Order: sequence, then C-alpha cells, then structure tokens
Amino acid sequence: MNKKGILVVISGFSGAGKGTLMKELLRRYDKYALSISATTRRPREGEENGREYFFKTKEEFEQMIADGELIEYAQYVSNYYGTPKEYVYKCLEDGKDVILEIEIQGALKVKEKFPQTLLIFVTPPSAEELKRRLVGRGTETAQVIANRMNRAVEESAYMDQYDYLLVNDDLDAATVELHELIQSQHKKLSENLPFVGQIQKELEELQK
Repeated sequence: MNKKGILVVISGFSGAGKGTLMKELLRRYDKYALSISATTRRPREGEENGREYFFKTKEEFEQMIADGELIEYAQYVSNYYGTPKEYVYKCLEDGKDVILEIEIQGALKVKEKFPQTLLIFVTPPSAEELKRRLVGRGTETAQVIANRMNRAVEESAYMDQYDYLLVNDDLDAATVELHELIQSQHKKLSENLPFVGQIQKELEELQK
C-alpha cells in the first residue's frame, strides 16, 4: 500500500449535497482531511476565517498567486478561489487522503498537474431533484435558482472528464460508496509504484 495520502477532488452541481457528504465522510472515517480553500468572497454569516475558508483581499490573493503558494486557483462569479499548497502537502505526507471540494475549472487544473488525482463528480439522481433541493433551501430567489440551474447545464458538459460519477440520493449509501472509491484508488496506486514515485518527485519539486 502507498503510505502517502492521495488527492481527491470533489465537484458537483450546487444543490448536489457535496458539503453534507464531506462532513459525513470526515465524521465516519479518520484518515481524511478536507482542504481549506482561500477565497476573496466575503464571509457569510457564521463563517470563520481558517475554518470554512481563508478569507483574503484581492491583493492578498494575487500575491499568493505571484508567490506560487497555490496548487490551483480559479475565478468564479467575480471572486478568486484557490487551494493553498502547504496544508495539502503536510496532510499527504502524514498519510491523510486530502479532499478538495472545488469547481470544475480548478479540478481539471489539479488533474493536469497531478494525473494520479481522483476526480469524483457528485450529482442528485435527476434534474428535477436538483431543482427541488435548491428551492427547498428557502434562501435563494427564483432568479438565483434559475442561474444555478443554467450553470448546472454548463457544468454537465464536463462530467465525462471525471473518474467517477457519484449519485447522492441516500446520504448513508453515498458516504460508503465515496469511501470505497477512494480506497480502491490506493490499491491502483500500490500496483504501480514507479508511477507513484514519479508523482511524489513532482510534488517535492513544486515545494522547492
């Protein structure tokens, strides 16, 4: 078995239940770490810096880009989002599997840099269920919901670029399936140790 952790990228439609799924995975299993992203968007009520996100000004974020401190970054709805390297690398070295919950644009950048990354796309069982969940939040206007549904149409064009599609219909079943998919990736990696060594070398080079 590969002793180091692996990178796992989770993407999916707004309303697919990604956040709830991640919380349940971390609650049940102790070998995972959820990467905390940096962002320039304003904190929402109840959010804390360093817990949900590292909240940065535009100038601070752009300095992080210039200093090479991010694995990936992207702009989404006029704000920057990115994955800081330091926390991710430490968790991988400690044997933790690091979960990145990021948009498609960032996910594909990570896969390009690190081909061993496991990409998983989370979706409800149907478009009707997706809309029902968005409406059921009771926190967004009809226009915002329409925008999110339109965005889902755009995102669906990239679903086939992910390694696995995970249908989040039942939280318990989806959590178990997610755990099993990640563990199966460890088995694949352990069968190809020369490739693992190559990726580890690339990670070390990026840290210099």
